[in-house]
Amino acid sequence: MTFTQEDARAELVAAPGSEWWRTAVIYQIYPRSFADASGDGLGDLPGVTAHLDDLQDLGVDAIWLSPFQRSPQKDAGYDVADYRDVDPIFGTLADFDAMLAGAHERGIRVIVDLVPNHSSDQHVWFQEALKAAPGSPERARYIFRDGKGENGELPPNNWESVFGGGMWKRVTEADGTPGQWYLHIFDESQPDFDWTNDEVRAEFRDILRFWLDRGVDGFRVDVAHGLIKAEGLPDYTPDPDAGSMGGDADAVPYWGQPGVHEVWREWHEVLAAYDGDRALCAEAWLPTVAETALWVRPDEMHQAFNFHYLETAWDAPALRAVITDSLDEYGAVGAPSTWVLSNHDVVRHASRLALTAENPQGAGIGPKSPGKPDPVKGLHRARAATSLMLALPGSSYLYQGEELGLPEVIDLPDDARQDPTWFRTNGERYGRDGCRVPIPWTADGPAYGFNDTGESWLPQPTEWADLARDVQVDDPSSTLTLYRSLLAERRARNLGAGELAWVEGFGDDVVAFRNGSLLVVANLGDAAVELPAGEVLIASGPLDGDTLPTDTTVWIAAA
Repeated sequence: MTFTQEDARAELVAAPGSEWWRTAVIYQIYPRSFADASGDGLGDLPGVTAHLDDLQDLGVDAIWLSPFQRSPQKDAGYDVADYRDVDPIFGTLADFDAMLAGAHERGIRVIVDLVPNHSSDQHVWFQEALKAAPGSPERARYIFRDGKGENGELPPNNWESVFGGGMWKRVTEADGTPGQWYLHIFDESQPDFDWTNDEVRAEFRDILRFWLDRGVDGFRVDVAHGLIKAEGLPDYTPDPDAGSMGGDADAVPYWGQPGVHEVWREWHEVLAAYDGDRALCAEAWLPTVAETALWVRPDEMHQAFNFHYLETAWDAPALRAVITDSLDEYGAVGAPSTWVLSNHDVVRHASRLALTAENPQGAGIGPKSPGKPDPVKGLHRARAATSLMLALPGSSYLYQGEELGLPEVIDLPDDARQDPTWFRTNGERYGRDGCRVPIPWTADGPAYGFNDTGESWLPQPTEWADLARDVQVDDPSSTLTLYRSLLAERRARNLGAGELAWVEGFGDDVVAFRNGSLLVVANLGDAAVELPAGEVLIASGPLDGDTLPTDTTVWIAAA
C-alpha cells in the first residue's frame, strides 16, 4: 500500500508509538577518527569498544557508526567493496560482534551505515562489469550508457558530480578500445548501481538481513534520496542559488525520484520481520521539510535527518519557523522529527554558527576561506544551540566530539588533506576533513589519547589538549559536563516524548517554549533579557544576575 500524507493523518491513532527510535539520542561515531586501538593512526572497532563506558556515562541511547565495511577508502569508507565484511583497518567481524555485544550490555543500541546508491569500483560486481560486454547482465547492475558524439567520445549527458567535475567516466573495453561510460554521482571510484535492476534490489535485501541477523538495531541509509534516476537521464543544470537541498525536487533527475519510495517500502518489510523495533534513518537532502517527510510515511523509513534544521541560521524567527514546520510535517505522517547540528559532512557547529560568509554544504573552511569564525562566539552559540535542541520532542543526533566543544580544524596543511572534494575541485573547496580530525581523549597522551603511538591520519591541532575529555570530565563548567547534564535531565523528564508549546512575550530575538514541566528560553539577540521566575536547572553559559545573556539558553523548572 502506498501512503500519502492525507492517508497517514486519517489512520494515525491519537497516542504516538513507543518505539525507542522516536525519542532516542543517537551518537554518531566516525570510526577512523574516534579511537585507535591498533596504533596505526586510524580508528577502529576495538577502539569503539574500549570507550563504550564513556558513551554510557555521556548518556546516549544509541550509536551510529559511519561505514566500516571492506573498502579501498577512496572516500573514507563510503566506497564499499564488500558489504558483508569489516575492512581490516577497522578490525574483523568478530571485533564488530564484540562491540555490538558490549553496547547492548550497556543498553546502547547500534545503527550501522549502509551505502546503497553506489559501490566501490573494486566491488566484484563492478569488476565483472568492466570485463563484460555492453548490454550484458553484469553491466546492467550499474548505469552504463553509450556516449554521444560521432565515436561516443562525449558523456551521455551534462550532469556534474557532487564532488566536482563530470558525473561520467569512460571505460576501456576488453579489446582495448574506448567504450561505454558509467555514472558516478560522487567520485569516479563510486559507480552508481542501477536500482531498476531486480538483482540489485534482492542483493541489498540480503545485505540487510546479514546485519540484522547479527543483531544490529537499524541502518542509517546514505543518499536515501538518490538511487533512482529520471528515465532517459535528461540533461540538467543546477540552479547555482539552490543550495545543498537542490531546487524543485521534480526537476533534479537524480534526486528524489518517485520510484525510490518503492525501495524503502521493500526495506521496511524486511525490518518489520525482526523484533526489537529495528529502524531506518534516511540521509535525504530535499528542498522542503514537507518533501523530506514523505520519506518517513508509515510504510517507509522511520526517521529522516532534519537537514533544514541543521542549515537554519542562528536567528530566532527562522528557528521558530523550522521547528514548527518540522513538528507539523513529520507529525502529519506519524513520525518523530529528528534534530541535528553536526555530522561528518558539515562544518562543526561550534564554528559554523559563527561564520560570517556563505558556506555551501560540503565546501568546508580552510586558511583562505572568507568569514572565518570567532571561536569564542562559536562555542557560546554551539552550547546554546545544543541546549535548545536537546529540549525538543523527537530524536536527536550528536556527532562525536561536539560534547567536547570541538571546532572545525581550519589550518590543515594542504598536503594532509584527503577528501576527494579537495582533489576534484583542484583545491577550490576544502571539503570535509576539518570535521573529521581524530578526537582528543587525554591532554597528555600520544595523539591526545586517540592511540598509544601518536599516529593520526589527519593532524590534530595543539588546542586539542585543552579540549580533551580527561580535562573536561570533572570541570563543572565544561562542555562535556553541560552535555551530560542535558542528557540526564532530558531522560528524567522524558522530553523526547513531550509536546512543545511556544511561549510569547520575550521578544523577536528569543526562542521560548515549554515541553512538559520544562521552560526553555534561548536568547539569540544582541542584548540580555530578563530571566523568568523559576528554578534554573541548566544554563548553557554563565548568567548575569537576573538576566539571560546573549547566545545563552536556559532550562527552568516551570511552575
